[in-house]
Amino acid sequence: MPVAKFPFSKQLAYTCGMIGWSMMTNTIIVMLPYFYLPPSNSRLTQYIPQLLVFGLFNILSVIAASGHFVDAVFDPFIASLSDKSTNKRGRRIPFMQWAILPAMLFFCLTFYPLVKGESMYNAAWLTINMIFFFMGATAYIIPYNALLPEVTETAAEKVRLSSFQQVGFIIGIIFSGLINNFADLFQRFIHINQRDTALQYTIWTMSVFAGLFMLIPVMSINEKKYSRGKPSHLPLLPAIRKTFSNRNFKYYLVSDFSYYMALSIISSGLLYFVKVLLLLPESRGGELMAAMVLFSLVFYPLINYLSKKIGKKSIVLFSFALLSLIFVAIFFLGRIPLAPIAQAYILVLAAAIPLASLGILPNAILADIAQHEADETGENREGMFFAVKYLFVKLGQTLGIALFAFLTVYGKDPGNDYGLRLNGICGCVLCVLAFIIFSRFKEVRRR
Repeated sequence: MPVAKFPFSKQLAYTCGMIGWSMMTNTIIVMLPYFYLPPSNSRLTQYIPQLLVFGLFNILSVIAASGHFVDAVFDPFIASLSDKSTNKRGRRIPFMQWAILPAMLFFCLTFYPLVKGESMYNAAWLTINMIFFFMGATAYIIPYNALLPEVTETAAEKVRLSSFQQVGFIIGIIFSGLINNFADLFQRFIHINQRDTALQYTIWTMSVFAGLFMLIPVMSINEKKYSRGKPSHLPLLPAIRKTFSNRNFKYYLVSDFSYYMALSIISSGLLYFVKVLLLLPESRGGELMAAMVLFSLVFYPLINYLSKKIGKKSIVLFSFALLSLIFVAIFFLGRIPLAPIAQAYILVLAAAIPLASLGILPNAILADIAQHEADETGENREGMFFAVKYLFVKLGQTLGIALFAFLTVYGKDPGNDYGLRLNGICGCVLCVLAFIIFSRFKEVRRR
């Protein structure tokens, strides 16, 4: 039980950390392919050659994947250090504090290619910056998420704080989706001619705001007052083995990985779907993203209510099924006898339902798993559970970007768009896979 009840004001401060982290990571997902491999009808320069490695993967897909190979070691390392920390300020907050500036810096440098034009130097520079950005983001988000089960006691409290956390996440998605709209303002009011430069100005500005949001929980939350998490004494490798030995956690992990890979395909492809398949301006992408995430808020009270009545598992399975149908619809975008903007809004508003449930419930489910494990073993390994989860989340996001970038080889321009449409089929397969695997999850409902 927490030393003191985690008050509403601190829950809001905790939520702010997710806003900042989400702004950065979702901007990477939304803008990385579009910035470096833009469609022919955009106003951007292509910075990386569309070359194939081993005759299979294009350069950008390899770069996107390489950034997370380091995470395979770094994520559990940070989790282990955090779980075992005896810092007088707590196990989580000190790590979060020192991660903010590196994450901000390398987030900005990711969108500053060395050469103005196609070049392998840009590919190497991008790889280095992505590795260091993800290391900074990891050092913040793993301790941040490990706080959730430590400052909440009941399942209802975990769902509530996870709901606030998800609100922060979707606010970050809104900001990332509006990148092109903000760039339009820079061009209009500061008279910047180059679209690439306007986007870079926007990203620097967003980095400052994201950093400030990430700083709020660091400055506002007294971890020792609200958390009773005790340092774990397990060495790194035994801690990893024990975490993976939890059967329920494995089912959770694979389904969560599939979901984030599918979600990354939507996020990476949104601007392409708008610009190429529907022939609408890029600024519509931000409007559609905002509409989707804001509409998802309508379903938050219902999801919280239903999770208490029928459990979390049934809602998650329904969401995977609905999302698989939404992906099938992507394949037919622009070919349906409806106005393009109507097609777009029908799709994103339907996606708001699974976005809400699959945003709120997985972290609450994982907090339950971590708490149940701590009750049974006496070892507080919340950080390791969340480290493994976010390693797979980032792997899913990265492979989603990589898959999307790879499929652009088969067409990403008006009149040559088959690669974009194939993403709908791939996303559907991933959601069906997630449904099948999570159906084996055994939910333990507590009062």
